[in-house]
Amino acid sequence: MNKKTISVTIPCWSEEKSVRQMYDRLMKVFREQLSQYDYEIIYVDDYSPDNTRAEIRKLCKEDKKVKAVFNARNFGFSRNVFATMQYGNGDATFMLFGDLQDPPELLPEMVKRWEAGSKVVIGQRTKGNENPIMYAMRRFYYKLMGMLSESKQIEHFNGFGLYDRSFIDILKKIDDPMPYLKGIVAELAIEQSIVPYEQAASVRGKSGANFLKNYDLAMQGITSYTKILMRIATFLGAGLGILSAIFAIFVLVSKILHWNQYPYGTATIIIGVFFIGAVQLFFMGILGEYVLSINTRSMKRPLVVVGEKINFEQSEEEKEVK
Repeated sequence: MNKKTISVTIPCWSEEKSVRQMYDRLMKVFREQLSQYDYEIIYVDDYSPDNTRAEIRKLCKEDKKVKAVFNARNFGFSRNVFATMQYGNGDATFMLFGDLQDPPELLPEMVKRWEAGSKVVIGQRTKGNENPIMYAMRRFYYKLMGMLSESKQIEHFNGFGLYDRSFIDILKKIDDPMPYLKGIVAELAIEQSIVPYEQAASVRGKSGANFLKNYDLAMQGITSYTKILMRIATFLGAGLGILSAIFAIFVLVSKILHWNQYPYGTATIIIGVFFIGAVQLFFMGILGEYVLSINTRSMKRPLVVVGEKINFEQSEEEKEVK
């Protein structure tokens, strides 16, 4: 009887300190708890500026079940993660990030739930190491997405988890150069299970994400999975128009009745102009984000361009991630 295979896919960026640690911890898990399964470990480097690729090459020479995919340039977090999940050929794909914030030791529990019938088993952070301000902003974002999105979003989920091959096949059919993985999993992973865990500090020492990258990811989610903001703009515009008409009639009547004493003037006009202008600018910005999202998706660009693959079969090397 053939062993089931678990593909471990690891998106990397500046992970020279953790490449070897990741491999050692994974191998310990497979030797001691998952010896009945075969494995492949795939490191996918998104054009790291340090010695990440050199460390990966060493492992590929030592163990032919360790494979490498090197992107031709940096394609960004979302695109690289989505592409990374599609390289595995196992019965299930275990995706975790190269900085070891997400524990490889959770794999046995995820496999247990997968064998029990869950097609997708995801990790959900219960505690992290980010600063309180960023944590508060993240919580606010999740609450906002929960209110605005048509499908229930998963809070504190970054993609870390175990995915059945049937779900990976679904991902491969998605032709989107800007995929929002959190929303896709929330919408399409019908039979899912959640494993809570505490997120460790990054071995890298600091996160590769800054405010602008987090903002970009947040807007990607909003423009991909919400419609209500544009509808709010329509309703608010109509409401302000009605209020303006009522106020105009009030001012006209007051002026007629109190022609010489009526004091309304510059202050009222300035406040009204600034308020309406602020509302217009806000929704113009939101509209711009939607237009930018549509423009990017309409280009039909590939997720990533692969520069090199190591330890893949020839037939696999010829395949490209769409």
